[in-house]
Amino acid sequence: MLKLTLRPGEYIDIGENVRVIFSGGSANNIHLLVDAPKKVNIVRSSAGRADTAYYKEKGISEDAKREIREILRREKGSASAQ
Repeated sequence: MLKLTLRPGEYIDIGENVRVIFSGGSANNIHLLVDAPKKVNIVRSSAGRADTAYYKEKGISEDAKREIREILRREKGSASAQ
């Protein structure tokens, strides 16, 4: 096991795709930001409770994807016209 001391804003990289950033804390809590690909399953344990797994959310509908693509095309077109 590795024990690290970090200051707010400092981070550790785990492999090539996971970064854990220490963002601060208080007397009994620390605040971590985890930047990882959506396919990585991140599990959080809490004292006295069973592990709680966090799973990828369901994807958006094909209609929503088409609408987003259209909005991005319009935005790109209006930005290049300026």
